[in-house]
Amino acid sequence: MSPNVLITAGSRRVALVQAFQRALRLAGGGAVIVTDVNPLSPAVHVADHACQVPLSTDPAYPDVVADICVRHHVGLLVPTIDDELPVFSEQAARFARSGVRVAVSPGWTTRTCNDKFETSHALAARGIDAARTWLPSDLPPAPGFPLFVKPRTGRGGVAAFPARNARELAFFLDYVPDPVVQTYLEGPEFTIDVFCDFDGEPLMVVPRERVVVRAGVVDRGRTVHDPALIDLGVACARALPCVGAINIQCRVVDGRPVVFEINPRFSGGIPLTIAAGADFPLALVQLARGRQVPATIGRFRDQLWMTCYETSVFLSESAIGFTDGRPAARIPEVA
Repeated sequence: MSPNVLITAGSRRVALVQAFQRALRLAGGGAVIVTDVNPLSPAVHVADHACQVPLSTDPAYPDVVADICVRHHVGLLVPTIDDELPVFSEQAARFARSGVRVAVSPGWTTRTCNDKFETSHALAARGIDAARTWLPSDLPPAPGFPLFVKPRTGRGGVAAFPARNARELAFFLDYVPDPVVQTYLEGPEFTIDVFCDFDGEPLMVVPRERVVVRAGVVDRGRTVHDPALIDLGVACARALPCVGAINIQCRVVDGRPVVFEINPRFSGGIPLTIAAGADFPLALVQLARGRQVPATIGRFRDQLWMTCYETSVFLSESAIGFTDGRPAARIPEVA
């Protein structure tokens, strides 16, 4: 297998790029290539190489990425944004014929998880506690307040609002694009990071409490060795067949975890999971290279805290752009 890794939509995912760079060093070598639409994305200047691509909604997008994989000897492709996951699910066999393993869940899973209404009903049908979710046309006459209104296919907490009464509900149903309504879950919030092999078998599960969240991403959090949360992670991965990294978002309500969203991709808080001893990038690289990775479910450092801060990459005018095969510019100053 070719040794290099391609991470799509690099954007601000500097920690993920660096985690794969470390994984490749431990696994015997290779380079990390990122794609992006914007030459000022910080990951572009941290990766070993960077290539410009069109938006994932462009019909030419899969062909452009396939060409990059050939030119840069990519053996593992890691999609990172929700919109493109169904695209790569459909194209996974094509990439495999070119020797590229795609770390993406099956098409049914990616399409279901991109739709919060379908996610809720798919989990409930398989006996997993999930936030009850309605389309506006299906709301019962007296649903009970508070409720939560969010976009059916949104992400990052954008346009998601609590509705405390009928007046607020009516406003947000008109304001939020293509909304769904969920029961309001009161309790501590957790993300459960789960890693599955290419056959969909769960190998690692790490629950993290989201103590402080900023712009939809954990700002301060801690690992929690809770058997109920670990079991829930395994159950969700079996209910919705997954490949690679997935993250399950839930709240613990009256002592029981209730799922309200699943994202079949790397989470924004993955650095904490890796630091706790569950190295998803290294496991993914090893699996893509045909090596065995044993299951270590429940084995991670408990009560490890993460507190985040902003940093910057400084670039000269000449360094702004895509390397597309040349080593990326290294500007050491950060702040």
